[in-house]
Amino acid sequence: MDPLQNIPQVPSLNPISGSSNSGQGSGAAAPEGGVAFGDLLKQALHEVNQVSAQADTEARNLMTGDSADMHSAMLAVQKADLSFQMMMAVRSKLIDAYREVMRMQM
Repeated sequence: MDPLQNIPQVPSLNPISGSSNSGQGSGAAAPEGGVAFGDLLKQALHEVNQVSAQADTEARNLMTGDSADMHSAMLAVQKADLSFQMMMAVRSKLIDAYREVMRMQM
């Protein structure tokens, strides 16, 4: 029996095709039928926040004795850590891209 078969798939971001821009928020113009880049970033940050909150809840339940399932608590904490690391990597790439654009001569 393969233990990896019991691990649920990590949820991903919603696809951007078929979505519509509400015209609010980031101020960036979205292509026809697409989502603005700022809205995608907000959605990703919201998902990272949700995963982190779920990990906090799982850890708190484990510490207070409300739950004895250490496996799910550890998985939730690791998922939150991985999500945060990915968010920080994207942030670093965005800052590098911004600096590169600012160095361009007109």
